Parts: sequence; C-alpha cells; structure tokens
Amino acid sequence: MPATALPTRAETIATASLASMETMDRTSVLHPSTHVGDFASGKLPSTIVESASGVRIRIRENGAPATELLDAFAGLYCVNIGYGRTEVADAISRQAHQLAYFHTYAGHSTEELIRLSDRLVRMAPVGSAGEPMQRVFYGTSGSDANETNAKLVWYYHNLIGKPSKKRIIARERAYHGNSVMAGSMTGLNFYHNFMDLPVAAILRTGAPHHYWGASGGESEGDFSARRARELEALILREDPETIGAFIGEPVLGTGGLIPPPEGYWAAIQAVLRKYEILLIADEVITGFGRTGRLFGCDRYGMEPDLITIAKGLTSAYAPLSGVIVGQRVYEVMKAGSAEAGVFPHGYTYTGHPIGVAAANANLDILERENLTQNAEEVGGSMLTALHEAFDGLPITGEVRGVGLMLAVEFVADPATKRRLDPANTVAYRISKRARELGVITRAMPQSEALGFAPPLVLTRGDADQIVETAARATREVLDALTREGVQL
Repeated sequence: MPATALPTRAETIATASLASMETMDRTSVLHPSTHVGDFASGKLPSTIVESASGVRIRIRENGAPATELLDAFAGLYCVNIGYGRTEVADAISRQAHQLAYFHTYAGHSTEELIRLSDRLVRMAPVGSAGEPMQRVFYGTSGSDANETNAKLVWYYHNLIGKPSKKRIIARERAYHGNSVMAGSMTGLNFYHNFMDLPVAAILRTGAPHHYWGASGGESEGDFSARRARELEALILREDPETIGAFIGEPVLGTGGLIPPPEGYWAAIQAVLRKYEILLIADEVITGFGRTGRLFGCDRYGMEPDLITIAKGLTSAYAPLSGVIVGQRVYEVMKAGSAEAGVFPHGYTYTGHPIGVAAANANLDILERENLTQNAEEVGGSMLTALHEAFDGLPITGEVRGVGLMLAVEFVADPATKRRLDPANTVAYRISKRARELGVITRAMPQSEALGFAPPLVLTRGDADQIVETAARATREVLDALTREGVQL
C-alpha cells in the first residue's frame, strides 16, 4: 500500500478548528501539574494561549472566542519585562541567523556568552566574606541549576578533603525545582507524591513564616533567633561534618510568597559560618528586580557561596538558567584542577547562544527602563491597596509582600488563626473566579493563600485592577459559600 502523506505543520494549523486543536492537545501533550485523567477526559479545559502583549495574554478555550486576561503572575513569576518585547525577539533572530548553536565544552564560547557572564559577575551581590562572585555556569531551568549546585557542593567538599560533608539542608515550604535533587530540596510534598522523593541527602528545617510559625506572642526578631537555634540543633544532631550546604530563597516563592521576618538571614548565616556550611541563594524568582532590589540577597544582606538564577534572566523569552559561583568555591575548584583534571559537569545546551542573546536583550530593558525601581514603587502601592481591600474581610489572616511578590492568606477565623478546611478549596475558588473576571492570580500550593507576581512593567492602574478584581472575587466566593451552607 502506498504511504499516506502526513499534513505539514502549517497545513494542520491552517485547517484546524479550535475544537480539533483542543482534541490534539488532549491526545498528545502531557502537561505538568495537571490532573492527567481529568485533562484527558475533558473535565479540565484545554487553554490555548495565542498571543500576549505587556501584562495581558489572549487565550482560546471551550470553543469560545479569544479572551484577554491580565496576567498577575507573569507566567510563572518570570516574564519580568512583559510580553511582546520585539527587542528580545530581534536579538534571538539575529543570533539564530548568525549562529544558532555551538557547545561550550573545552573552552568554546560566543561573544554574547562572554558579555553576559561578565555582566552577571559584575551585577551579582557580594558573596561569602564580602568577596565578589567569580564565574557563571549555565543550564536551561532553575531545576537543573539546583542540580548543578548539589554537584558543586559535593565536588567542593571532595576537593578540600571532607568527603562526608555532603548533605544539604532545605526548608519546609521551599521550592527549588522539580528534578531529583532539586525536587528533594523542595519542601512541598505535593511535588514528592508517588515520585520517591525526597532523597536521603536532604535535611529539612523550619519555614521562615512568622504568621504561622511564631508562638506565645514572639516578635519577628525572637522568631528568627529561634529558627536559627533550631537550625543549629539540627546541625549538631546530624553532625556538622556531614552537612555541606544550606539552600534558601531570599523570599519564599511557591511556598506562599513569604518575605523573611526581621533578622532572619543574619541569624541563619551566623550559624552557617560557625559550621563552615556553604550558602546557596536560590534567586530563580527573586533575581533581576522582583523584590525591588536587583537581587534578593541585596535586600536581605545575604552573602552566598552559590546563586541560582533563571526566570527573570531572560524573562522566559528563551530557556536559560545559571549558577553564579562565589570565590570560596571557585578558588578551590581552580586549585583542585591540578589533581581533579577537567571539570566533569556540563549540558549540551550550557551557554546556548540563543538563550544568552535573549538574556542580554532582556537585561538591557530591565536596566534602561529601571524596572527594579518600578517593582519597588508599584509593589509598595499594591501592597497598601491589598491591605485596604482585604484587611476588613472576615477570612483575611495576613496580607504580605515585598516588591512585586505579594499574597493574601485566608483563614476561617482571623482572631484565632483557625485554618480553613482544605476540602473547601477557598483560595482555588477565588483564583478561579478572578480568572473568570479577567485576572490571572494563583492559589498557592498546599495553603489557602492567593498570590500575585505580575510583570515588573506593571502600572499602578493595572495594579488597582488586580486588587479590585481579587477583592471582588473573594467577596463573591464568600457569598457563594454562604448560600451553599459551607461552614468555614
């Protein structure tokens, strides 16, 4: 029988109706963080994102005409410069026409890679002992960057003759990625279920959330001091000679958009220095302006040995991540190469030319338009507006945020902090209703918090729309729960 010619991609797109595209989606794509059975059966919608500009995206779903949504979560905290920036598209195009790919093994480089690396080293916060950061190693996602961090921790301690100093302390409610080691560092068990995670190399310490963690009227400073004592007790119980690093986001991201309490990072770093434990600052979300400082480390006085970067590095216009390596680690690597030889780590796409071209164009925009300052100013006014809109509502436990990382925590009784019944999925229902009203927010995993992390180009007018829509959605969901007779 003669072979049947398959339609070209262009022919498929040209002739496909929305319904047929949704069917193809259901029968060919395995989506992350999506209920597999519900998506395959059609219970969950197939949402086709067709275009975007500024802080808004256009979607098609359920056979309906295209709809515009204000994206108050910047994709996944990543589109810092906003959608549709032709400067970045042009940079990607130029690089693709000149050199789409070559590897970076054995000292191979490109001009864009060299310029970006020099730029990042100069932009980076100071590292341990106030020394400047030294080198950048590249990947394609925050997850693989944290896999690299784990290997660097092990490599460093092998080179200095401490082969048992390998375990890494991470925090409850942390998010560091979804691969094996990065997923194990993550402190949200949703990402561990049925995946045989976390691995034994990871230890866990308490989350820096004063609202839920403080007891007996503890001040933020007292709570931070207790968290540091708990960390030290863990280190002593497990043996300091087995612990190689501590990893932490300057501000907890997916764990709830939670700024650290007063004095937290100073207290934690004192313990780490005492026991010669490396500090990994995961700046995947906080880096490149989101906290109102260029890096979260700058805001909270962190002096890391390794810094994880991704998301805002390219504003997600192309996949790129990195590890910025501090002097303490780099000098050991350099000296140890006499014995160890070639550095035995790398990825096919390390330093990919298109990714680094996108990063340079993105950082040009970030700097030229002073988006870090915009995050500070608009984020501050948005936090004030959230307080005004939510503080009087009967389920508001905490309004919090820094820069353009903001959240509202919902509880059944603010006076006693009695938690909501998770079966009622209150935050999810509020987020769903806000989306129906035209604004994308996020019901944060394993909590009852509504999160906001919009692009850094956000205007005060757009911020007002986000707050007004979220507050309206909250009131409407409360009314609906009352009609349904749901006891909070």
